[in-house]
Amino acid sequence: MNYLYLSLNILTIFFPLILSFDRKVAFYREWKYLFPAILIMGVFFIGKDVVFTAYDIWAFNDDYLIGQRLLGLPIEEWMFFVVVPYACVFIYACLIAYLKTDPLKHLHRPFLLVVSGVLIVVSVIYYDRMYTSIVFFITAILLIINVLTRQPWLSMFLLSYFVAWIPFLLINGILTGSFIENQVVSYNPAHNLNFRIFTIPIEDSVYNLLMLMMTVQLMEWFKKRAKAN
Repeated sequence: MNYLYLSLNILTIFFPLILSFDRKVAFYREWKYLFPAILIMGVFFIGKDVVFTAYDIWAFNDDYLIGQRLLGLPIEEWMFFVVVPYACVFIYACLIAYLKTDPLKHLHRPFLLVVSGVLIVVSVIYYDRMYTSIVFFITAILLIINVLTRQPWLSMFLLSYFVAWIPFLLINGILTGSFIENQVVSYNPAHNLNFRIFTIPIEDSVYNLLMLMMTVQLMEWFKKRAKAN
């Protein structure tokens, strides 16, 4: 069982990595934009992860880890911030390649503004719950900025986020205790809403939204800059 988190990471990236060479998607061509985006996003998220772990906002169960840590984080957690963004951005690229129309083109802006408003209100009401307040507030601000600046990638990104819920429920479900005896990642109830989707804290879904949005936004910015040059 001490290889569980490592195995989940490998499972997450295995098929997206192989299918990156699909002729229509040709995701490997995006690597020169994607990996710098993952690196920048990773610096932010790993820094936050180190602080959250130090302050006992969450903790990792050594029973499911190989035992190596860096800056207090398991090696598997470092891997998480590469394999999950890669797999989810791969979904985003597939939707762009295979969908002829954008089903959320006229819906994503009002939807995301409402979501942003809810996140801000909740972050203010529960300001003392660090996981909830910090992640909800930062996500809301970034969403508002991208909606108001009418980012062209935002609609398809939102659709890819919804599609990514399928593997999210499985992988995050296992990490938070579904199908196994204990949790790989345990959460301090003093710092979240204690509302769960199956075994997954609701905050994880917003955390995932923020992580993926930052990655796609940075990747698209690198692409735009490359075309301009």
